[in-house]
Amino acid sequence: MKFTIILSILFCTSIWIPQNPDLTLDTRKDPVSLKEAAKNHFKIGVALNERQLNGMDDKALEITKQHFNAIVAENCMKSGRIQPVEGEFVWEHADRFVAFGEENNMEINGHTLIWHSQAPRWFFVDDEGNDVSKEVLIERMRTHINTVVGRYKGRVHTWDVVNETILDDGSWRQSKFYEIIGEDFVKIAFTLAHEADPDARLFYNDYSMAKPGKREGVVKMVSNLQKQGVKIDGIGMQGHVGLDHPSLEEFEKSIQAFAALGLEVLITEMDVSVLPSPSNHQGAEITDTFEYQKEINPYTEGLTKEAEQEFHDRYMDFFRLFDKYSDHITRVTFWGVTDGHSWKNNFPVRGRTDYPLLFDRSYQAKPVVKSIADFLQNP
Repeated sequence: MKFTIILSILFCTSIWIPQNPDLTLDTRKDPVSLKEAAKNHFKIGVALNERQLNGMDDKALEITKQHFNAIVAENCMKSGRIQPVEGEFVWEHADRFVAFGEENNMEINGHTLIWHSQAPRWFFVDDEGNDVSKEVLIERMRTHINTVVGRYKGRVHTWDVVNETILDDGSWRQSKFYEIIGEDFVKIAFTLAHEADPDARLFYNDYSMAKPGKREGVVKMVSNLQKQGVKIDGIGMQGHVGLDHPSLEEFEKSIQAFAALGLEVLITEMDVSVLPSPSNHQGAEITDTFEYQKEINPYTEGLTKEAEQEFHDRYMDFFRLFDKYSDHITRVTFWGVTDGHSWKNNFPVRGRTDYPLLFDRSYQAKPVVKSIADFLQNP
């Protein structure tokens, strides 16, 4: 571990970060590039949406070019978007996504090959609407993965092969993939992806990875894959967090557990929600919904000074943790460019105003951008 003793001391004392940084400091004219600041630590990534890829949001793309050296497809590579009808692939948006990454010398991450959600219904049923056989579903997986990964062989550097198949208690999600094929669908997916592009790095991605049950379930699943000789290069820990959850201690335990498997650890889908969690809701299960209430949408006119400080400090706590494990963490990716692009405005309650990302709705860098950059340059 690089600078192990020094980092351990700093992590415990936190004396190198001001307790009350001046959040009114003007960092907007020429903020330090995050990718440059993090070049000796890990790559800094961001999710791009189809509107941006279609050239309808040049400001977001300029921010991406300045601050990020890795990109992930937010939606355009999900199976329901890229193959909405069996055998009919829609390449327009995915092609633009890959081309943008290549033009700007970025690490390109494909998201996601196999996911129970946002998958087309036809994937799992026959012409009469009945579940297909195990053999048919495997063949559809083969066709989908071979076609998508094959098209971008040597161009997409990493793939989220399987997304969100372990529940918070460590048990298997009862998805159609699991119901029809069983646990082997994960092994099959990774094997097919490796065959389609032997040089691509392959990852498992999931949310709430700081929960002990999920941590144990993922470690068990991945260990079984490794014992069978399946190529899996790393684990993506989705970073959808709030001001008070999860605890840094549990998040750190998961980093340690996944690194102990000898794998890369990615921090994926990072955002910090400042809004109250309805019914103590945590996680990122997209089917979760709660009724709108004014009390849980308190910042429609902007954040208070106290909330701004909490937001800033929460991000810095996580980046101190990420730096501590930078020998294992290879990429930190944010789930959107600006607050206006964030899915958190509508999840798990539609119509709220959230502020979870590094750039505000006016495309301006928040003070935390400079704080992160300064810290990474002078840990």
